[in-house]
Amino acid sequence: MSTVSVVIPCYRYGHYLADCVSSVLDEQPGVDVRVLIIDDASPDDSAEVARKLAATDSRIEVRVHETNKGHIATYNEGLLEWADGDYTVLLSADDRLTPGALTRAAALLDASPRVGFVYGHPIHFQHGKPLPPARTRLRGTTVYPGGWWLERRFKEAHGCITSPEVVVRTSLQREVGGYDPELPHAGDVEMWMRLAARADVGYLRGVDQAYYRRHGENMSATEFGGQMDDLRQNKTAYDSVIAKCGDRIPRACPLADTVNRKLARLALRRAVRAYDRGRTDVVPEAELVAFAAECWPAYRTLPEYRGLRLRRRIGARAMPYLQPLVLTAVVAKGREWLWWKSWRLRGI
Repeated sequence: MSTVSVVIPCYRYGHYLADCVSSVLDEQPGVDVRVLIIDDASPDDSAEVARKLAATDSRIEVRVHETNKGHIATYNEGLLEWADGDYTVLLSADDRLTPGALTRAAALLDASPRVGFVYGHPIHFQHGKPLPPARTRLRGTTVYPGGWWLERRFKEAHGCITSPEVVVRTSLQREVGGYDPELPHAGDVEMWMRLAARADVGYLRGVDQAYYRRHGENMSATEFGGQMDDLRQNKTAYDSVIAKCGDRIPRACPLADTVNRKLARLALRRAVRAYDRGRTDVVPEAELVAFAAECWPAYRTLPEYRGLRLRRRIGARAMPYLQPLVLTAVVAKGREWLWWKSWRLRGI
């Protein structure tokens, strides 16, 4: 029977702990599970709640920090110092697993020694609303070559993983090390890419593997000012993977160019949307354009920048009202260009 070590970091989330731990210990048949709850010096009764849970089940251990160490140090303590099962899960105290999630992931890892981690679809649900039903009937599995999966992340500039739906081979986790303290908001995507640089990636099709709770306290919840932090952290994450794993990535330089161009386009799109939605008073347009220039010096050649120039000429006040007309004109122009190109090709 496979063993799974589940690390549950907790800071002021004691009121979620019972539900989180129950999803790990009561709904995962066929695997031997142990849980470590690490309370990071919560100012409320989270530590007391954790200790009460541990008193009822010998599979639960609790560590309580006397001073707050931050989430990255807390993650690494559990993953690198405590976890000793075949596989490891990092699960926030406000999230939970779906029934059989560990059973399905462990089966794929058992059958495929080259797979370093497994993930599936997460259900995002709003706090305070009923828990949506989870799909638990497996439709199949896919094993992606690690290099191919890693290239996809660079081409999309997106991690595609929330976090609680991932189960990692513990030996690989120790090989790559812990979360990077320089990446407090993009450490997850950087970690998945480092893992993929050394192993294949497994995907569970047709099932939901975890619940991710949305609420105002989420670390990932950001307003417009946080958009710049999000972009910069993503760039730093990709730069970090190139620096740490470049020798394992065959096309490292072209992929770095690809992701930087993609990030520049994403920054410019945010500036464009600010005009379309009448939010130029709160969206840092100048910073977004400066970031695009940093990522891709030829940013003025990008279609998003041409769209931004048009919106600047129209003006922030009028743009929300004229947006449908602008989009229609852009689509019509694109169709006209495609017709002209096809006509030229027919004439060759």
